Amino acid sequence: MGENSARIMVVDDTPANLEILEELFNAKGYRVSSFPRGDMALLSAEKDPPDLIFLDIMMPLMDGFEVCRRLKSNEKLRDIPVIFISALDDTANKVKAFSHGGVDYVTKPFQEEEVLSRMETHLKLRKVQTELERYNRQLEVLVQEKVREITESQMATLVAMSNLSEFRDETTGRHIERTRVFCRMLAVQLSAGSPYAAVITPSFIQDIYFSAPLHDIGKIGIPDNILLKPGRLLPEEFEVMKTHVSLGMQTLQKVLEQYPQNSFVNMGVLLTKHHHEKWNGNGYPDGLAGEDIPLPARIMAVADVYDALRSRRPYKEGFSHEEAAGIIREESGQHFDPVLVDAFLAIANNFAEVFDRLQ
Repeated sequence: MGENSARIMVVDDTPANLEILEELFNAKGYRVSSFPRGDMALLSAEKDPPDLIFLDIMMPLMDGFEVCRRLKSNEKLRDIPVIFISALDDTANKVKAFSHGGVDYVTKPFQEEEVLSRMETHLKLRKVQTELERYNRQLEVLVQEKVREITESQMATLVAMSNLSEFRDETTGRHIERTRVFCRMLAVQLSAGSPYAAVITPSFIQDIYFSAPLHDIGKIGIPDNILLKPGRLLPEEFEVMKTHVSLGMQTLQKVLEQYPQNSFVNMGVLLTKHHHEKWNGNGYPDGLAGEDIPLPARIMAVADVYDALRSRRPYKEGFSHEEAAGIIREESGQHFDPVLVDAFLAIANNFAEVFDRLQ
């Protein structure tokens, strides 16, 4: 605001005081609005907030303290500086004025030079405060943009890492796309009234969508003769294949050391390491059971197995949707968390649609 472009509001039930202050401020080029009652001033301020308010205390219907309290309780008006101007010169009323949010206190009868000086001081302070707030908002936007750039670059890097395995196994790419969608679908379903609804926040749903592509990143370290074997693996070969979870976890742990607060990398570590655990404790690598298995990994397990059942492999044809859904239903309480199976069955047809669309 320019020095003389500020709008000053004066609230006083004494017409002579209003006239004196109006003439004083008008003579200095300020825009002035004056009101004999607090309720009228509040209505005007709501429509057109002033830059500063001079407020009498002793007024009918609503005293100055109540007017100030209502101003400060209004988010739109709370930052307007209020200078009390009153014939009450005792300490108790001055303290009360400041406690209600006043920035200054002028005692009647007042000196015009004093009123102008205090007004101009608080207008300058308000101008500085407004500019600082504007700067802080701009800085906040810049910081958010930079954080978003960094986060998006991290995500792009990690997703690119997860897709490296596609260059060694051509069936992996669409598996990654489908399973991340399956995980998000399950998470959204769980957020709608399941026992896990309290922990399935929008951030959880976003994190599992971005971290799901990392679940098989450890397959990069599995030898070709095992990873690309056209037939079923021998027991000793399967033991090597099982190490992909620890290899993936170790890779992500190194990323986590650089970005320890990154929520989706933290989730990626959990689901990468534990998505082959089973509800009954017969999975790997740690033989966790029940709710000891991290929830993201339990979600990933259903998505991963459904997609594996439906997918064609050199040693098997893909199962139909009905067959895959039936197997998952039968494995409730064995391989899978029963709550997750119920969530899957509630939206099973959507899984079929996604699989058909992303083949």
